[in-house]
Amino acid sequence: MELFDQISADIKSAMLAKDRVRLDTLRGVKKEFLEAKTAPGADGNLSNDTATKILVKMVKQRKESAQIYEGQNRPELAAEELAQAAIIEEYLPKQLTEEELTAELKAIIARVGATSAKEMGKVMGVASKELAGRAEGKAISAKVKELLA
Repeated sequence: MELFDQISADIKSAMLAKDRVRLDTLRGVKKEFLEAKTAPGADGNLSNDTATKILVKMVKQRKESAQIYEGQNRPELAAEELAQAAIIEEYLPKQLTEEELTAELKAIIARVGATSAKEMGKVMGVASKELAGRAEGKAISAKVKELLA
């Protein structure tokens, strides 16, 4: 099932369950999806890859907002942002563990033929595409630096 259709179905379920946080979060996700579908240059379709990128971006935004709220001593707002992030993360692919990430990156490094930190750009280009949605960019970057050092 396409992510867009899954979100639409889950909005109905959240309405029936009267789950306010889930409903508001999923409506926000659907809004982002619709904007991506109707953006200039878009063909009216939303691939799962594009949808996953949107979800990753939304989770990152929620977590950054939560950190800001924590810094401003607003734990109730931070908790709300983290709750929304958790709901959105349910629709992302399973995140890689540290060991899985290392194994994947070693394979990519071998395939690309990188041997030094100067070739980090080559590795990051491939790794970012292949691991999109399964690992955070910061984690990928840090691990690539470590492996090429």
